[in-house]
Parts: sequence; C-alpha cells; structure tokens
Amino acid sequence: MSIFRRPDYQSDTTQFIDQLKAQKPELEAQQRAGRALLWDKNVDRAAWREYREAQVEQQPYVYQTQVK
Repeated sequence: MSIFRRPDYQSDTTQFIDQLKAQKPELEAQQRAGRALLWDKNVDRAAWREYREAQVEQQPYVYQTQVK
C-alpha cells in the first residue's frame, strides 16, 4: 500500500447519482432513448454543403445602408 494513497472520496452529487441509478435501473436506458430522439441523427452532408454554398456573405458593417 502506498503512503500517498488517499481514501476514496465521492462527492454528494456522485453519491446522489449512484443512489438514483440504484433506485431506477431503467433511467440510463431512458436517457439514451431521449438522446437518440434529439441528438443522434444521420447528417445529410450534401444538404449541408448546399446550405453553406448558398449563404450570402455578410457585409463588414451590417447596419449600414447601401449607397448607390
């Protein structure tokens, strides 16, 4: 055993999360389902490329009117 070994510390937040996961084992599956619903999407790279190419370049000073 090392003399520099510190006792295992768990914050209150970590303890709370561990207790919550023990009480509700289905919680992680629900989180994964929610993430898949909102975030895990296939990206259509061709559509993004067209979107970027169609953007109009912004003027240096946006609020200045065009002088003709």
